[in-house]
Amino acid sequence: LLFAAKPAESAEAFDELVKLRPALEPELWQRGLALYYAGRYADGVRQFERHKEVNPADVENVTWHFACLARDADVETARKALLPVGDDARVPMKQVLELYRGEGSEEAVLAAADAGPESARRNQRCYAHLYLGLLAEAEGDEAAAARHMALAAGRYRMDHFMGKIAQLHCRLRGWKPAE
Repeated sequence: LLFAAKPAESAEAFDELVKLRPALEPELWQRGLALYYAGRYADGVRQFERHKEVNPADVENVTWHFACLARDADVETARKALLPVGDDARVPMKQVLELYRGEGSEEAVLAAADAGPESARRNQRCYAHLYLGLLAEAEGDEAAAARHMALAAGRYRMDHFMGKIAQLHCRLRGWKPAE
């Protein structure tokens, strides 16, 4: 349902799953994404807080929690409530985390994504632009959000879950992926 651009229906299906199997809730980070795209930001905040219980070293969880809280309240509140996180060795997650903390830069995220073996760079660039776009959207910079998401969904398109999230993001916002 989520990838069919039906986030509200997807969130409702996840809600039913949680009712039937409450013990699964901490594992359901995908539910948090559905909640974000359904505009249920406070519920998304709670979902990502629950997911931290089972995945305490995932920077992506921190970014989506931030995005939900920024949309539910504001960026300053989201930055102050940034979830603590362990070491996430994936490139460029260290630089993404620093940026969301307000300590890093877009340039550092992109430089990290452009480093390492060529075989890894497309994927790293997809993630870099996805999380740069998510932050730009949280900060209210629609032009930057559209530019970064279009790159994540187009030029650096990946067919894994988060790559498809970038494509969905563009589809839901009416943004054309960049070639």
